Amino acid sequence: MATLAVYDADRNKVGELEVSDDVFGVVVKEGVLHEVVQWQRAKRRAGTASTKGRGEVSGGGRKPWRQKGTGRARAGSVRSPLWRHGGVVFGPKPRDYGYALPKKVRRLALRMALSDKLRSDRITVLRGFGLERIKTKDMAALLRRFEVEKAVIVIDGRDEVVELSARNLPNVKVLPQDGLNVYDLLRYEHVILHEPAVARIQERLQP
Repeated sequence: MATLAVYDADRNKVGELEVSDDVFGVVVKEGVLHEVVQWQRAKRRAGTASTKGRGEVSGGGRKPWRQKGTGRARAGSVRSPLWRHGGVVFGPKPRDYGYALPKKVRRLALRMALSDKLRSDRITVLRGFGLERIKTKDMAALLRRFEVEKAVIVIDGRDEVVELSARNLPNVKVLPQDGLNVYDLLRYEHVILHEPAVARIQERLQP
């Protein structure tokens, strides 16, 4: 089992935490991570693009001019896709881009992402954040002490002080442990784990 150092808010080592190799020691496969990231991004797509077909645009149903004798190309409707203000052929309609992905694959990718962060020494475990009030400046100072610029902070449940203190930091995101996901783990360089959240994460991701 791997061992993680546990720090306080002043970057003093206050203990150690053993983590399971089944969660933090998995062989990383880029294909699995890519598959889950694509799935997450597809689910997040708004899918609100919409166009009007020839049956939905304005315009009468009469023939613009007679078939023969005018010298112009024959036309049957002003709503033709060939005409300006005509309907769109096979244009997008509102839709859901999400699709199903097995839960086992999603959980495996989470374990791989965490294992990759541990292997590259980019996981920090905090016993506490030392924040007595909602203050962005205090959160920024905490991150500087740990020499972290871009990080996802994983907490156990809701913590208004931590969430609101980090809200205005552009390269920091706070997530509850049950909201941990592959996309954010890969997007942010470092992972800061609140100590109580580690046990919950391991319990949820055990194979």
